[in-house]
Amino acid sequence: MARALIVLRSQNDRKRAALWAHELPYGTRVEFKEAKRSTEQNSRMWAMLSDVATQVRWHGVKLSPDDWKLIFLDGLKREVRMVPNMNGNGFVNLGRSSSDLSKAEMTDLIELVFMFGAQLGVKFQDDAEVAA
Repeated sequence: MARALIVLRSQNDRKRAALWAHELPYGTRVEFKEAKRSTEQNSRMWAMLSDVATQVRWHGVKLSPDDWKLIFLDGLKREVRMVPNMNGNGFVNLGRSSSDLSKAEMTDLIELVFMFGAQLGVKFQDDAEVAA
């Protein structure tokens, strides 16, 4: 078995995972991860990043939602590693994606975006919908 994934949703899933672990050869790596971020969290994150991108200039520069995502992930100590590019005239981001964030990590990221935006007076679309 090169790779396998079981999301624990039932007692049968637990039994299957235990059976696999029992039958795997020594030296096999086993990894446990928290539940991944939800679709709702992902949608909220992108909406908030878009709000920040349209309302905030960062040191005089207009940034995209993707750029802001990297800045906020860096704020969580999840990003950004940079190295010079092959031509020596720029840099390459070696940072990780947000797609592997757990639900708790995504909550932390959304809270960070909200706190930052609140300090700069960003009006988030979700806030307007809640107030209506």
